[in-house]
Amino acid sequence: MNVQQRDQYAIFKQKFFDWFLTEEDFTDLPRIIQALITLLQKEFHLLDITFYVLNPFKHAFEPEVTTDCMIRKRQEHVSIPFDSHLKERFDDVIIIDDGSEIKTVQFGVYFSEDSCGLVRFRIHERDMLPKSFIRQMKHDFLKVFARIRKVSEVLSEEKRYEQLHRAATKIHASMNIGDVLEEIVKTLKDVYPTFTCHLFLSYDSTTDRDLPIKLLTFENEDEHMGAMQAYVTGHIQLHDSLVHKRSVIYAPIKGAQGIYGVIEMIAPTVMELPEREIRFISLLANTAGSALENAKLYEQSKRLIADLQLINETIHHLNTNLRFQDALKFMIEKIKTSFDAQEVGFILSQEKERKVLPGSTPFFESKEARIYVDFVFRRIQNARDTLFLGDVKIHGDHTKRFRSLMAVPMMRGMMKGVAIVLHEEAYHFSFDMFKLLQSLIHHSTLAFTNAALREELERMVITDRLTGLYARHYLDERIQHSMEEDGLGTFILIDIDNFKKINDTYGHQVGDEIIIQVANIMKANIRQNDIGARWGGEELAIYLPKVSVHAGLSIANRLVQKVRELTDPPVTISCGVSYWKKNRADSVKELFNRADEALYTAKRTGKNRVVVQE
Repeated sequence: MNVQQRDQYAIFKQKFFDWFLTEEDFTDLPRIIQALITLLQKEFHLLDITFYVLNPFKHAFEPEVTTDCMIRKRQEHVSIPFDSHLKERFDDVIIIDDGSEIKTVQFGVYFSEDSCGLVRFRIHERDMLPKSFIRQMKHDFLKVFARIRKVSEVLSEEKRYEQLHRAATKIHASMNIGDVLEEIVKTLKDVYPTFTCHLFLSYDSTTDRDLPIKLLTFENEDEHMGAMQAYVTGHIQLHDSLVHKRSVIYAPIKGAQGIYGVIEMIAPTVMELPEREIRFISLLANTAGSALENAKLYEQSKRLIADLQLINETIHHLNTNLRFQDALKFMIEKIKTSFDAQEVGFILSQEKERKVLPGSTPFFESKEARIYVDFVFRRIQNARDTLFLGDVKIHGDHTKRFRSLMAVPMMRGMMKGVAIVLHEEAYHFSFDMFKLLQSLIHHSTLAFTNAALREELERMVITDRLTGLYARHYLDERIQHSMEEDGLGTFILIDIDNFKKINDTYGHQVGDEIIIQVANIMKANIRQNDIGARWGGEELAIYLPKVSVHAGLSIANRLVQKVRELTDPPVTISCGVSYWKKNRADSVKELFNRADEALYTAKRTGKNRVVVQE
């Protein structure tokens, strides 16, 4: 290197030093190298200059920065093979002379044991630099590059940790899972702008926000093997795809109590991550896991409080002496609203038959529902069996309308049945919902049993044991209530003709059977809100609320005919009919007396007939 060249090189170093002092941001290493090679090109009259970095997976040097417009346009397709010939002469300054005026010069530089680069420039032969000059340039380039790289790494690391600190502050400040996930994605984009990032999450950690989230399932295991390995082992997994020419990092989102998902980071190319990068990604994922865990615990605590309130309110309401049907209706509505269920059914098992309880959604009365009910009863055989399915498959048929199913047994005392909850969407119910349903059914079954027993006791109190008709005192109460609330009513008093003769001829057991036959004929020929009762002995009675005397007479005459035709041994009945209207003074006792007089007249005038007393 002559004096002129030394001066020229000294001027270059001075200019570089001046630039170095004015530069404020050393975190963007490619931009710094671009500035350095641009200054080299300008000062030494180079036609262009390119700085290559070795891709160890391709065993080739790929352009990192360049002043060559053609290379810049085709950067992804330009590479220099790191073959044995290049390896042998890597430390030398190589001048490629193809006989033209333009010469190509290249030299290699080692940054570390597993990292190296290549500088290649083109120069006109009139501006050609001596090898000693180029060697000095190589020596200084390596020193400058190594120091700039170190400074850049330190500053980049500092900047990234500042970003991580800010992100950690933000995500730990929120207890909303959606906010936490959104901040995690934003931090990944800020720290790794050239990477494509996704979050693999379980069903109970997802959100309805527009975020790059994938469900973590055991389906498509080959496609998501890395994510599953990271989730199961709790360690970062690195996968290189030579086919797709990219590296993929899977980092588990880990908290103190478990692993909540996996961060998938897809690099733009195949690359080898240094240990410090893996440590940083692990710290980032753990920070995300800690924040997500806190948000989940907070939401879980709120949900548990809400669940306890729901259970308390439901059981309190069920224990307010509700009728059994009202209690069921209330419970079914609670389940529909609390679990966003589409269909809810309570089915009792009675010997070999199954009964859909009133209040169940209409679907459970359909033929389609039988498939689900049969499926549930096959699976639930005792009080400890439960059913929680996210994607129902019955008999290999995947086309069933309802895919999410929860079933909990109701077994206490005389009550043996199942509560079934359905939704069309797969995996609609969470496991927490299932546990809440179990708790609700467990606590409410006792209330249902008590309501059913109470109603059964009431029925026994107001029902005649032999005939199944209402008792006399209940008849009195209903007539009294009707005379206070309604506008009219008709009363029919019935007596079985020659009943003593039947007892004497056939015995008292047949006499009882005759009473039962007549009672059943009565029940078959009156409305649900009419009152059929045992008056005493062989005497029976019917009260027809809001029914005129003319309609009452028709019913009495029909009963006389039906009893004569249908009883075995055949018997006849006599009927005394009385009625009341709102516009005249009357009482229950007087109504009974008039019917009794009419019945006496019917008996005295030949029996097997109907007499009305005005």
